[in-house]
Amino acid sequence: MRWFNIYIQTDNKLWNGRVDDWEDPASFRFHQLVQVIGTDELTSGENGFGILGFASDEGVRRNKGRQGAARAPDAIRQSLAALPYHLDGSGKIADVGNVYCEGDKLAEAQAELGQFASGILKKGLTPIILGGGHETLYGHYLGARASVGHDKTIGIVNIDAHFDMRNDPEPSSGTMFRQILEKDDKAGYLCLGIQELGNTRALFQTAERLGCQYILAKNLAVNDFKDTFTAIDDFSKRHDYLVLTLCTDSIVASAAPGVSAPSPFGLDPKTVKTLLTYIAGKTNVLSFDISEVNPPVDESNKTVRLAAYLVAETMHGFHD
Repeated sequence: MRWFNIYIQTDNKLWNGRVDDWEDPASFRFHQLVQVIGTDELTSGENGFGILGFASDEGVRRNKGRQGAARAPDAIRQSLAALPYHLDGSGKIADVGNVYCEGDKLAEAQAELGQFASGILKKGLTPIILGGGHETLYGHYLGARASVGHDKTIGIVNIDAHFDMRNDPEPSSGTMFRQILEKDDKAGYLCLGIQELGNTRALFQTAERLGCQYILAKNLAVNDFKDTFTAIDDFSKRHDYLVLTLCTDSIVASAAPGVSAPSPFGLDPKTVKTLLTYIAGKTNVLSFDISEVNPPVDESNKTVRLAAYLVAETMHGFHD
């Protein structure tokens, strides 16, 4: 079945940069190792990562945020390309292109993203999904669910200032977790970094009604993260699989100004890196997405560069 959306293979020109040595792997950067291929070129039994973009602003538009995140996947690729490569032994890194949301066809685009993500998982690769607005997560979830079947439990770990559990008339970048929890009784939700001033009391009530676990931003680093790590460990043990998602508007605006909804009291980037690498080290983590990077409103490419660093750190942390 064909959706009303566009899939386009990545332009090889995005993966370029400085070359310190053409032959010594210890001198390589990401652009020297990433393979730009179509999903039909993946073979079964692969090992490594599959990079997939979701160029969508429609969920952000519906949620009344600043648009521009559809341009993030390629911008993050360009910044990631130049970073030194430290993933020896991690297998192939395949860039399999972008899914584009055309017009208001968000549900169709999310379904298509899910198909591609599921295909990557079934080939043995770990999806690294570059959003897009945080509506990316719903397509990401669809792919994970299709891959593992309906009998397994999936725990979604979200690093975010917002619950994204709004009860709006149409799905958006602010509704995904309510959509999932209301229809999937084998899904769980842990949100790290919640800001009290980023959510109404009604949203806190919705989170509790639907069984969402959360840790406020101000409590994440208490006891040198020990309490947070314990909560993550317990959540991981209760689920067959985990899906990891990062909304970059959880990060303090001085470090991440180029997002849909900048956060003046957001998390320090080092805190986010600590959380990402710890969670990615869990052996039951299936996949990762990063969302809400907005290049048109970024300041000196700060947010895009930070996103690339966080993607690289997360990949390095996977099942470490």
